[in-house]
Amino acid sequence: MTDEVRAVASRVVEIAARPAPIAIDPAQTAVIVVDMQNDFGSPGGMFDRARIDLSAFKRAVGPTARVLSAARDAGISVVYLKMAFRPDLSDLGPPGAPNRERHLQVFHVGETVRAPDRSESRILIRDTWNTDIVPELEPQPGDIVLYKHRFSGFYETELDRVLKSRGVRYLIMTGCTTSVCVESTIRDAMFRDYACVLLADCTGEPIGADLARSNHEASLLSVEALLGWVSDADTVVRALTTQ
Repeated sequence: MTDEVRAVASRVVEIAARPAPIAIDPAQTAVIVVDMQNDFGSPGGMFDRARIDLSAFKRAVGPTARVLSAARDAGISVVYLKMAFRPDLSDLGPPGAPNRERHLQVFHVGETVRAPDRSESRILIRDTWNTDIVPELEPQPGDIVLYKHRFSGFYETELDRVLKSRGVRYLIMTGCTTSVCVESTIRDAMFRDYACVLLADCTGEPIGADLARSNHEASLLSVEALLGWVSDADTVVRALTTQ
């Protein structure tokens, strides 16, 4: 990190948020990008094959890209989490475990498929096209990429160790889906005393989208009420670039 970036990163930045503004130190902050990968947001991926609407994921891509650009310029760490299993499915869980049964029965995890470029791939398996980050949000040199095999990014991963090694206390949360992997990661972060700022337009949720209150909205309310703070991409970008 250059001296110039260190100087920028040492200042305190106030972010307008609900239920109240929050002051963060960029030097102690990381942006977490949860599961913005082909299986969840690209044609030919797992969700698309299951006929799940991809529109919420797609709407989150542009705002997330703006946040990542501003964060990198401010010297903020960027951490990508990717939901994926080992090729032998040894980390999927034992027979009868919900994580194993739901992923196998509903999403056919491990099944061999053809990627859009006609190469061979596998659903939700490490180091394949299916679990690559979507091109619009491709990780950059210096970013951190971690695999996870449960909804929470903290479960049996290096995430907590990596964040603590960098002195991180504040997490700017983005990714999909809001009520599943994003909220699960926020809950585990809150239990570990991280202060989480969820960006409402940098996440999305197909579950309950047609209900009077969607799962996305319910998760925002839970975060605002008890688990952290809620803001949006433009507010964070403005805070990082104008103070």
